[in-house]
Amino acid sequence: MVTPVAPQSANLAEWLNWLETLSPREIVLGLDRVQAVLSRLGLQRPKRVVTVAGTNGKGSTAAMLAALYGAAGCKVAIYTSPHVSRFNERMCVADQMLSDSAIVNAFLKVESVRQDVPLTYFEFGTLAALVAFAEARAEVYVLEVGLGGRLDAVNAIDPDGAVICNVSLDHCDWLGADVESIAREKAGVMRAGIPVVYGASPAPQAIVDIAQSTGANLLLADRDFHLGGNEPGRPGWTFAFRDLAPITLQVPALAGKFQVRNAAGALALYQSLEGTDTLTPPAIDAAFSAVRLAGRMQRLDTTHRWLLDVGHNPAAAKALAEELARSHAGNITAILGVLADKDLTGLVQPLLPHVDSWIAVTPRAPRALPAMELASRVASLAEKPCWIAESIEAALTLAVDLSAQTDLIVVTGSFYTVGPALDTLAPVARSTLGYTRDADTKGAS
Repeated sequence: MVTPVAPQSANLAEWLNWLETLSPREIVLGLDRVQAVLSRLGLQRPKRVVTVAGTNGKGSTAAMLAALYGAAGCKVAIYTSPHVSRFNERMCVADQMLSDSAIVNAFLKVESVRQDVPLTYFEFGTLAALVAFAEARAEVYVLEVGLGGRLDAVNAIDPDGAVICNVSLDHCDWLGADVESIAREKAGVMRAGIPVVYGASPAPQAIVDIAQSTGANLLLADRDFHLGGNEPGRPGWTFAFRDLAPITLQVPALAGKFQVRNAAGALALYQSLEGTDTLTPPAIDAAFSAVRLAGRMQRLDTTHRWLLDVGHNPAAAKALAEELARSHAGNITAILGVLADKDLTGLVQPLLPHVDSWIAVTPRAPRALPAMELASRVASLAEKPCWIAESIEAALTLAVDLSAQTDLIVVTGSFYTVGPALDTLAPVARSTLGYTRDADTKGAS
């Protein structure tokens, strides 16, 4: 097989199209290739590298960690994946997405040293992010794991600390069929002597065992740090690190009750690395209140009310169901588009008590579950109407026709579903929480 020659232009879209030709498989786990190219790049290590792994909440936790370091006066680079609407979302420095030219220059540098080492789309992008962050002279790197942890490209760079947000079932074909197997893969981000926060409670035994065997300093929720409050009628929440007196904080701006636990995990890692007196509670509040993420229980108002969430596994669906129960009393129409390898039953069942009608769509992705099959399977689970739309745009129009202005329309199931919906809705929205850009969701779920 002859690999197409890398683009010579500065056009980012051409580079992204070329990257898709590099590997016949979208996911190829392993560190040897990335480490070989990384050593050739000879990049200077920044002051801090923190890694974020976990099944759900990685993007939110990474964003909160970046906000904390930014509040402390550091120049922060954050690498996340997948993106909702535009590739540039994956690479940000000082709260700004990198420009097309900065990313292309990083691609050129990776390609100049890669030689005959084969790289996947994600591996090439990860290396380019590290190049661009070094060029920008960022002091702190916050790196979100793409898949798993042990063999993910992000794990080629040793972190100073890590957060594992939680572990639940997702990507089972790659990571294992049970929580303990998946936990072992995610625990691969651990290193001897570094603090590693596990944000949920209780922790899988594999997390505890691997921390002991590697010599990592494991910090557990409800043992080494504690959160309280966050109940209806009680403003704010409390956080206590180790045996220190608790501090009272405002609820983060990101929607969802679970975001307090993500915030606690981020704060626990920050304080374990930088100390408990470097940021005051008002500074922490300001940092968390400024965090915005597109497609994470994001609400939009057009002529109708919308909620967009990229959740694509049972745990994420349960969190969405809790938000719907808490915040909406009218009828709900759900636009659903998923990939074929997802646990559809586990994703749909938590939403059944809340959704009054369904619209099935086929996401724009090679691994998409066809809308016809999706509708049939949803209909077998739900005793509610289920329509089929020929496109995401058609689904949005149908949902508006089916809904009163006081009803809620939910778009969920995949980055590939939410991204195009957001691109259509955001330009006409009266209010938005998050950011939107043109669609390109390579490597999403």
